[in-house]
Amino acid sequence: MAVRQVLVIGPRWVGDMVMAQALFAALKARDPDCAIDVVAPVWATPLLDRMPEVRTRIDAPFKPKEFGLSARWRLGRALAGRYDAAYVLPGSWKSALVPFFARVPVRIGYRKEMRYGLLTRMPALPKALKRKTAETYFRLAEVVGPRPDPKLAVDPLNRDRLLSTHELALDGYVAFMPGAEYGPAKRWPARHYAALARAFMARGDRVILLGSPKDRPVGAEIADLAPGVIDLTGETRLEDAIDLLSGARLAVSNDSGLMHVAAAVGTAVVAVYGSTSAENTPPLAPRAEIVTLKLPCSPCHQKVCPLGHLDCLEKLEPALVLAAAARVTGEATR
Repeated sequence: MAVRQVLVIGPRWVGDMVMAQALFAALKARDPDCAIDVVAPVWATPLLDRMPEVRTRIDAPFKPKEFGLSARWRLGRALAGRYDAAYVLPGSWKSALVPFFARVPVRIGYRKEMRYGLLTRMPALPKALKRKTAETYFRLAEVVGPRPDPKLAVDPLNRDRLLSTHELALDGYVAFMPGAEYGPAKRWPARHYAALARAFMARGDRVILLGSPKDRPVGAEIADLAPGVIDLTGETRLEDAIDLLSGARLAVSNDSGLMHVAAAVGTAVVAVYGSTSAENTPPLAPRAEIVTLKLPCSPCHQKVCPLGHLDCLEKLEPALVLAAAARVTGEATR
């Protein structure tokens, strides 16, 4: 019997790609012998390499917000005849073009942007699941049972190398992820992160900052306000961030892609929410604490505070996060 070949058009955000593993795991649970290939940007390679369910990444040769009809047609034609089914995770019309051009016989994705004809099966997305990313991906597999949590593999040798390079001990440091690609309405203020860092360092913990090159300004601000912090924003590859997070005693993060990475490697997580809701995209891990003020104006799901004050994060004091950290690590009961 031939192995079922599955093509997935993957999302373009780190957190969403981590949560997409819920679909990959469900497909493997239903058909352990199926082969799953994922169309994704090159930055996603380290994530997909840490997912045992994925056979290979296929390069997505188009930029965000780019229609790229000719590039999508060429990729589709190059993949023609290779797949039995395709799952389209983004909701855009253009995202469904590659499997259509590839003539994949079964093309599955939610009913969005008038994709009639491009997709062969379009389940309606229940309103209650509109922003629940992991659950929506999982349900496309149409399997019975609970949704699996994402689990990323760790490279112990690379982790040991990184720990040695930065003079860190396993479980002897706390990782902060102060950035958020979505926008400033997701970012807990740098002064709050700095106050929290000083509190951890006063107790003997080392504190590292992780993030992309775009997070360098906030990383530098925190480091200036909290001397002794190890600022690695923009200095690590994504695979290095995965392994460093796996060695941390605790991760403190905004609602961001690295928050989902920390949860997927089993690290205790404290997640700070402002403009978004933990009911939709929580850290999917047993050891996780959510900190949010639940103000009447939030969650607004805006990139920039529409009221101009960002009270949902400005008024969220470091003491609340420190208390959540004690609970999730078990220190509150010692």
